[in-house]
Amino acid sequence: MDASLFGRFRTATDYVRDWSTWRDLPETRRAFLRWVEGADDLDIEERYAALRGDGIRRRWGQLLLTVSLERGHRSYDLRHEDDADRSTDELTTHDDPLDARHLATEDDDGRYRPLKTAPTLRTGWVFPDLSGEEVVEAIDYFYPATVANWHREREGALDVTHWRETAERQTGIYDVVDELSGEQVEWLAQSCCVDSQCLKRRMWDEEEGAELDVPRGEGAFPCREPCSLVVAAARKWTTLEREEAREYTFTLTPSEKEQVEDLVDAVADGRVGEIREADVYEGANRYRARYLRAKRFDDEGNLSGVPTDDEEAD
Repeated sequence: MDASLFGRFRTATDYVRDWSTWRDLPETRRAFLRWVEGADDLDIEERYAALRGDGIRRRWGQLLLTVSLERGHRSYDLRHEDDADRSTDELTTHDDPLDARHLATEDDDGRYRPLKTAPTLRTGWVFPDLSGEEVVEAIDYFYPATVANWHREREGALDVTHWRETAERQTGIYDVVDELSGEQVEWLAQSCCVDSQCLKRRMWDEEEGAELDVPRGEGAFPCREPCSLVVAAARKWTTLEREEAREYTFTLTPSEKEQVEDLVDAVADGRVGEIREADVYEGANRYRARYLRAKRFDDEGNLSGVPTDDEEAD
């Protein structure tokens, strides 16, 4: 068989393989798996050449998916994006999608991850050979409902529940969260719903027609309503906002004032662990913080000896 005839035969075979691959899959999974390999952007010859070569890669949050053709069937390699260049032998291998639920529980330091879509997914593992059905199942354990909501958004069918509606339906200890003002809801979204804290792209606002002036994020999958972590944080912010502001007078040097600001920034941005012990030019350096405490805190832990409440001063 000459090369031209072989090429036409293989293309015809690829069309048949493509049709048989997608025909029995549920709509959401079919749409997602076709998106993974760029089926709407690449023609079939280009796509199958890539699948037979190094495969086609897509990122989903911190996950890296690589689809390739192995023995005539699609094989999906799923791993953390930070492990993109590591060989399978260097990683812990898994073949049961259910294992993803356990891998998603703790971060690299063994700390519990209350928010599955936080950018803290642990590294060092790989699912080297999953089927299409299995890879979607594993992703659903890592990032629950993200594929379904992504598909609803593509179909123009994403139902969004905004903050006011979410707050008004809270009961029990969370009943208070509807007290937050519009400005305070802005601060709430700024603290919890940005890319550094969550990989979802926020689609909810204070209410329909009242958009929050906070970046929605760059995530591939949408967030259709305030999550339980946001509601829990809102309860705390609500109780804090009930306090009346007071005026305190502290004595600080200009550098010490800037250091306090650096400390707040470092904690808020999660950078404290990145600051080296020898880098005493950083305001949030541990030794600088200890120096400030030794100099400006009294024996009761009051900044500049100023008590928090009048009763403490008596």
